[in-house]
Amino acid sequence: MSVSTAPPVSSKRGQGGRAALSGWLGSTLEYYDFSIYASAAALVFPTVFFPSENAAVAIVASLATYGVGYVARPLGAFVLGHFGDRYGRKKLLVFAMLLMGISTFLVGCLPSYAQIGLMAPVMLVALRLVQGFAVSGELGGATTMIAEHASKEKRGLLMSFALQGTQFGSILAQASFIPLSHFLSEEDLLAWGWRIPFFLSAVVVIVALVIRAKLDETPVFSDKKAKTARMPIVDLFRTSSGALFRAICMGMANVIGTTVVVFGTTYATQEAYGVNMDPDVYLWIPVVANIVAIILIPVFGMASDKLGRRPFLVLGPLLGGLVSVPYLFVVEAHNVPLTFLLAILSFGIMYQMFNATYASFFQEMFPTESRVTGFALSQNVALFITGLMPSLFAIIAPPSSENVPLIIGVLTCVLCVISAAAAFFSKETARQELS
Repeated sequence: MSVSTAPPVSSKRGQGGRAALSGWLGSTLEYYDFSIYASAAALVFPTVFFPSENAAVAIVASLATYGVGYVARPLGAFVLGHFGDRYGRKKLLVFAMLLMGISTFLVGCLPSYAQIGLMAPVMLVALRLVQGFAVSGELGGATTMIAEHASKEKRGLLMSFALQGTQFGSILAQASFIPLSHFLSEEDLLAWGWRIPFFLSAVVVIVALVIRAKLDETPVFSDKKAKTARMPIVDLFRTSSGALFRAICMGMANVIGTTVVVFGTTYATQEAYGVNMDPDVYLWIPVVANIVAIILIPVFGMASDKLGRRPFLVLGPLLGGLVSVPYLFVVEAHNVPLTFLLAILSFGIMYQMFNATYASFFQEMFPTESRVTGFALSQNVALFITGLMPSLFAIIAPPSSENVPLIIGVLTCVLCVISAAAAFFSKETARQELS
């Protein structure tokens, strides 16, 4: 039986399919904006914004600005989660997308370190903070909208499309650098070529208003609006603190993506590490892995409606974490075919077991009055921790150190075991009515 990778059209009260389409498009645009920064931080920002005689210092500084985007995410989750639980999911989605589009466009306008000195990286960090604040509300709002519109029999499938959109946005982000890296000289890429993907985010500002204008507020939120707590965060800790802690632990599985894609790119392409894999070749690895992910996410989402969420949330992180160890060793060996294969296995297949199902599981763990806040906080606190991992990896395993694959692989596995254990000790939520 084939599974379409386009969001379905019909569901509960006629809005489930529209909510899934909105979530898919919104996540695609939002995560395109957020992900192009990861490519730029690994490929060009060490030279453009952090020139240094010490290449290791430039790499750590550049990857740290990538991680800064995750620093703002817990704060954004608190503020935007409160906004979504108090004033509606729809208003939150429009605001988050507009904020992301504007901040990303402005990154492309920044002068380099050579032009204005220290103010260049300072402004870069400030805009990255705004990006992190904005993106923290997108997926929480989108998945809550889908969850509250969808029938319990198809909730996993419908919600998987928002996660599919994040992968599609990542593909667009990675792909946007491929022709630039291939056709432009290194001088032109560093001088102006890297700005083009950021300027394209202007489309987000226009599309944001169109995508969500026709989407209705969810019935379950409208029915409980008069009873909504004035401070959803207080209600969340009062009624669901255990669920929040377990969800944060489950989110440690996101380290697979930061290991394979972000640190993997740096390790493979930065001259200081000595691997010297061609950046033009390595840019294709996350693209191919994400293409596989796009195909499999709705398959895993649909399967979770039948088999439950927990099996995928336990097996996905365990298997993905284990494969990350040999993946880093074949990167070190400059083995391009095996690097492709293991990246696809770890990130494109095994991690997607988790990625396709965690949103529905998290949404089903929290009550309506604090659902956006609960999802946003758990997701973004976990992403804050795993988002800082690439710069931490570069500190504890710098270019001059030995056994880089073993050190980073073991740390990745430890976080993945924590994720799987949290899922194992959580109650199954599939096919339950939202409260």
